[in-house]
Amino acid sequence: MTKEQERARARRRQEKLDARAAQRQRDAARNRQAVAVVAAVLVVVLAFVILATKLGRDTSPAASPSTTATPSTTPSASVAGCTRAPERPTTIKTQGLPDKATAAGKTFTAVVTTNCGDITLQLDGAKAPQTVASFVALARSSYFNDAPCHRLTTQGIYVLQCGDPLGGTGTGPGYSYGIENAPKNGQYPAGSLAMARTSDPKSNADQFFIVYKDTDLSSVPEGYSIFGTVTGGMDIVEKIAAAGVSGGATDGAPAAPISILKVAVTEKKA
Repeated sequence: MTKEQERARARRRQEKLDARAAQRQRDAARNRQAVAVVAAVLVVVLAFVILATKLGRDTSPAASPSTTATPSTTPSASVAGCTRAPERPTTIKTQGLPDKATAAGKTFTAVVTTNCGDITLQLDGAKAPQTVASFVALARSSYFNDAPCHRLTTQGIYVLQCGDPLGGTGTGPGYSYGIENAPKNGQYPAGSLAMARTSDPKSNADQFFIVYKDTDLSSVPEGYSIFGTVTGGMDIVEKIAAAGVSGGATDGAPAAPISILKVAVTEKKA
């Protein structure tokens, strides 16, 4: 083989090596591009998921008095007539579902003593026997003692929500039951006393809410059990509502902390 042939062979060998190197560079560039496209798609998907989750958190609780916990924010306001709220309990007293016959056809008066004064309720066992039986049993077992009213809403719906000793993070008293006496038109006048629940109609348990301003809940399927009315102390709820939600939000912990100290229940005799 001549030197010229050797040089030509070497050139061909080098050209093949160069072509392979160029192909590897092109393959690497395509791989980098594919990775970038996949990453961009993942970023878009993640952003959509985050947005959807945020909307779910923001709109679901605002749409109804759910028993889902609301974010805990340090209270920042005080209201005249209120003393320091007690430390909330660390455990829940579980028990069995009370027999609704214990309240059927009966009317009860409940005096809810709070750190801001007494709120008096009239409980209607004729219209909501299971709900009233549950509330009376929980009150008499001291279940509500030192329980904070953990949620206030000031836009769209107007309620102060109470009843969970753990401040909206508890799992309930160990039982649940269905809806009773929900208004067909979805209207909840100021002074109404009703049960909070999740989207499950059979999730009524311990949490209840006081409506301090006429509220339309007609968009919520099946509604909420009205089991009584506020007959005294509504000014206390209105003062708490006027102080707003902690942090300036429209749904969350009251800026002025209010807690149930105890609940005394008596049956009204005919």
